[in-house]
Amino acid sequence: MPFRNIEEFRSLVIAYATRGRSIFKMSASFKARLAKFEELLEQEKINFDDFQKACFNGIPDKPGIRSICWKILLNYLPPKKTLWKELLSERREAYKQFLKEMIIKPGCAGESNASSDHPLNPNPQSEWSQYFKDNEVLLQIDKDTRRLLPDLGFFQRATKFPFKDVVDSSSDITLRKRVEQSIIKAEDVAKNRLGITNVKAKTKLPTYEFGYNPLEDGQEAHWEVVERILFIYAKLNPGQGYVQGMNEIIGPIYYIFATDPDVQWEEHAEADTFFCFTNLMSEIRDTFIKTLDHTSVGINAKMKFVMTQLKKFDLALWLRLNGQNLQAEFFLFRWLTLLLSQEFPLPDLIRIWDSLFADNSRFDFLESVCCAMIIIIKDELLEGDFSANMKLLQHYPSIDVNIVLSKAFSLRESQQK
Repeated sequence: MPFRNIEEFRSLVIAYATRGRSIFKMSASFKARLAKFEELLEQEKINFDDFQKACFNGIPDKPGIRSICWKILLNYLPPKKTLWKELLSERREAYKQFLKEMIIKPGCAGESNASSDHPLNPNPQSEWSQYFKDNEVLLQIDKDTRRLLPDLGFFQRATKFPFKDVVDSSSDITLRKRVEQSIIKAEDVAKNRLGITNVKAKTKLPTYEFGYNPLEDGQEAHWEVVERILFIYAKLNPGQGYVQGMNEIIGPIYYIFATDPDVQWEEHAEADTFFCFTNLMSEIRDTFIKTLDHTSVGINAKMKFVMTQLKKFDLALWLRLNGQNLQAEFFLFRWLTLLLSQEFPLPDLIRIWDSLFADNSRFDFLESVCCAMIIIIKDELLEGDFSANMKLLQHYPSIDVNIVLSKAFSLRESQQK
């Protein structure tokens, strides 16, 4: 490329040299962080305080590192590594037992059970009655998990480690078969005046937004694994059950575990995800329980806190949104409940979750991130009308995640002073 003068050439050389130094510094910084994590994880007993602080500032993107770190941060693996082998063996075996007990079809446990119970049994406490009710939950889970992170493509691919006892085509406990069949409610079974039993199938199979080509017998897609985890979780937590949106929270966790380059970790991604998700939900479940919405631990209190912080840090912006009657539940409800899983692309979300999972105050940092997200787009919000601002907050613009986190760190430090 010709240059007009020597100064132009010199400027270009300096620019490339500066860029090279920047890349070198980034590389050196990454290597230093990675070395720090490897040193922490090599300890027989991990120094949890140091580990937590390191994770809060971002886990290096070396394959496998984040998978281990999230298991520790979500209280699945203890800091003492000598306990890992026995603990993992026990929990993975426990998960297999959950599958056998929770997915089995009524009448398959033994002949005595089959003779005492049947699909037309009008008793609401019968196993078949519960089976039909479970199928209603399963259909909702199925609908949500089929469309999990559709742009990624990962969840539509076949897993290398299907749970063979469940996906075997000859088995009567396959979730795929249960979804493919129409639900027959026990309440719809009745006798007419002639004593003839009528069975009415009220619920039809759901229709989906995009096509789905089922895999061959003996195979299952990653989304089917997530579906099974959520079904087991709902069965084991009847007081809460499955709530729409849980699929968005469990998806990234399973993705990290199922893409671990260590085959031994990858093989048990399903069981490990189940326990990590269960532990996570035990901490954030209050936001999913509608009866707690108006309590001090419910979602309304969290939304109010974010807006109170906004008023404190940027009164003009708070007045603008308040004057437009742009209520917090229009956007903050989803941000807080789903841990921002709908607002950022997966790589950025994973980085945010490093800090959320490592938050010493356990997810209080999420509120700082939400407040920072609003302040960062202040100029657009001050200029926009109600409609424009609603669209902006419900479809958050593409912004460097480091800018968002840096602002959130600053707000948190100011709040703690």
